[in-house]
Amino acid sequence: MKQEARVEAWIAYSGRNFARPRYYANAHERDEVDIVPVLMPVLDGRAAETGVDREGFQLVSHRSAVRNFRDREEVARVHRREIEDLVQAETGADFVHVGAPGLLRFSERSGLAGSLNNSMPARFAHIDISDDTAAQFAKAGANGRAFSRCAHYNVWRALSPAPQDVPLAMCDARSLAAADLIAADAVFDEPGKPEWSFEGLVVAHNAAHRWHAFLDLNPDEAILFKTHDSDRARAIHVPHVAFDLPGCPADAPPRVSIEMRATAWWWH
Repeated sequence: MKQEARVEAWIAYSGRNFARPRYYANAHERDEVDIVPVLMPVLDGRAAETGVDREGFQLVSHRSAVRNFRDREEVARVHRREIEDLVQAETGADFVHVGAPGLLRFSERSGLAGSLNNSMPARFAHIDISDDTAAQFAKAGANGRAFSRCAHYNVWRALSPAPQDVPLAMCDARSLAAADLIAADAVFDEPGKPEWSFEGLVVAHNAAHRWHAFLDLNPDEAILFKTHDSDRARAIHVPHVAFDLPGCPADAPPRVSIEMRATAWWWH
């Protein structure tokens, strides 16, 4: 049965005016990305009952013990272990590691976007890591141990009440073609630290793309989605993007979210 669109929204794709796009975590005025907005149907992820190994993303029930997500020490101490346990339970991985305390992000209406390192919504469709970057991270994190599979995940949680004015859209990995992906440099320019980068991917428009969103998230829900999987028989990676929710009430609280990144290994 054909799914009906939950909303139609502008998805910011990348054109091909730059041979090698380049984007920054903070100084977006330095970005070299050819933005091409396209009005696309966005399907209801809840109704689709998506799976992280099929479409590449799913909604999970998860209650966190964190009392203040803006307390980086508490997030590092409590939430990292919670996310490791969650990803291990959902994927069956032998070992899961979360290396950083997470990225807080704020919609522009909050006045807080850009107030912290890498705290602005991701406004163009992208995949965090390329095949080469994923392989480098997998090998480095395994510390010499042989593994049969490695997958990289994001866990995205809305901290502000529903409706979220700038939700996250994810593209069904099965609707993606290799020609849609453009290698790009993701540059991390945290103030007071040397710049560093790795290869990510930006996404060109394809009418076949099937976008989904989980709208009106509550505090005990999170989105688990995949940024890379070495197992080519499963969903490999998922384009994702922040978009403006059409018809969102003007008095809706500005979106606040936290993104945790996890790597999972299956040992030989």
